[in-house]
Amino acid sequence: MIRASIVVLAILATVGTAASPASALYAAQETQVAALGPATFIAYYWRAKPGQLEAYNEYIKTVAEPIDEEARRAGVFEEVRTVVPGPGVTVDWTHLRIFRLKNAAAADALSAGLDAATARVVPEEARRKANSERAATLRDAVRREVWTELR
Repeated sequence: MIRASIVVLAILATVGTAASPASALYAAQETQVAALGPATFIAYYWRAKPGQLEAYNEYIKTVAEPIDEEARRAGVFEEVRTVVPGPGVTVDWTHLRIFRLKNAAAADALSAGLDAATARVVPEEARRKANSERAATLRDAVRREVWTELR
């Protein structure tokens, strides 16, 4: 009887320390994510030209957002947000567009991915050129920053 109890305790101790399939899967996913690196954010700061704030807002909604959505669906980035300064805040920009990407490798491919999405959403080259020329009349680039998620 004592010998049987010891065997049962030994089996329970072994089972208790063995990794469950779920925890093994989670560990494998964590290792894979760590190998890819932390999420990367690319921030584009833009300043609407004088008198063009509303026109630039409309351009973002009607031209940029459909392209962004196509690029997101294609896996180019995970998320994009466009923010503007709060009331009373003084900054050198009017619009901040922040793209969240899986990692630095995805960040390196952002520009090409957005170009490809643009070609799919606006297949006519003349229209793409007109959109680009219009954007140049509405806003100026202030700066671009790359951030990494703290882990």
